[in-house]
Amino acid sequence: MDSPDFCVVKNAAIMQTSIWEDEVFFKRQHVVIIGGGLNGLWAGWHLKQMSPSLEITIVERGDIPTGASTRNAGFACFGSAGELVADIATMGAEKVWQLAEMRYKGLQLIRNTFAAEEIDFQLLGGYELFDRTQRERAEQIIELLPELNRNLAVFTGNNEVFSSRPEQTAHFGFNKISHLIYNPLEGQLHSGKLVAGLLKRVLGAGVRVLNGFETIRMEASSGSTTLFASNGRSIAGEKVLICNNAFAGELIPELDVIPARGQVLLTAPVENLPIKGCFHFDEGYYYFRNLGDRLLLGGARNSDFRGEETTEMETSAVIQSRLESFLQEVLLPGETPEITHRWAGIMGMGSEKTPIIREVSKGVFCCVRMSGMGVALAPVAAKKAAELLSSA
Repeated sequence: MDSPDFCVVKNAAIMQTSIWEDEVFFKRQHVVIIGGGLNGLWAGWHLKQMSPSLEITIVERGDIPTGASTRNAGFACFGSAGELVADIATMGAEKVWQLAEMRYKGLQLIRNTFAAEEIDFQLLGGYELFDRTQRERAEQIIELLPELNRNLAVFTGNNEVFSSRPEQTAHFGFNKISHLIYNPLEGQLHSGKLVAGLLKRVLGAGVRVLNGFETIRMEASSGSTTLFASNGRSIAGEKVLICNNAFAGELIPELDVIPARGQVLLTAPVENLPIKGCFHFDEGYYYFRNLGDRLLLGGARNSDFRGEETTEMETSAVIQSRLESFLQEVLLPGETPEITHRWAGIMGMGSEKTPIIREVSKGVFCCVRMSGMGVALAPVAAKKAAELLSSA
């Protein structure tokens, strides 16, 4: 396999290190994982389960994971009916069902690894909304529900994952919404607690984590690859696994990974909030859920695709305005709740939604492009990457 030209994005002076640092923190490792979010943490966990004697270090650019792992909406979902139908049209049915199965199995792995109270997991179900202008599309998708359910039953064991529930529109108090499709298998969780719980397990298994290590260059030599950080540090690994998702293109430009900002807002407590569960609108481009008695709303990226192809973490007025309009006109009509939080995370998208899991050069592997479904995909995608790395 030909070696790619590794990308240099910044220059950094070589930092002098002590013998103590060299022999512990920057010692050559069996495996170095780039990216300390869900993807990298799951990969470290799986590798340690497979080979407990491996010396593994995860390097993370931020003081905490800063891509999307702790900056998402906390959905535990595997795809709404409308999203699956749209993806079948662009990716083909075989890939879509393989991907949906990976997501579902990833969610089961999370539930088998963590107690519900540890990560605030709640199986409240999920809904997909269609407004009056989407009536024809909604009816087309509802006609396809039996076919979708047959395919989902293969790996969920549930014969009716999706069902039409138009009568519940009035219960939620939505404005302009004509159709609802219900999914009892969707849940929600606390993303911060999930990352913290996984980090605790990984550290307990003997994996080291170096924060503040922004990898800007990789240099291959006989039997190892050395990573150089923007702060002048360096560390070598016999094998390297790139798990920094949206930022992978900075190191391997030929990868089909495009950064995509996902923006979110959170309201102050809303008295008698009727909205409970996870909700999708416009093929998943809008998504919202309750966080206790507060409403968390994200998305609207499809109103400015080009503008949201960025690694900038700041929210934008354009998208936040769209979210606020949707909140006030559709979700909580007649109310103007206070917005207490606004934030953004960076997802890894591409020409299709299937993760990229492969060896990119001798001893260098990648597990990237979670396509906005990292919570569900990372547990299984990282396991596949760990298996690939272990067998090479």
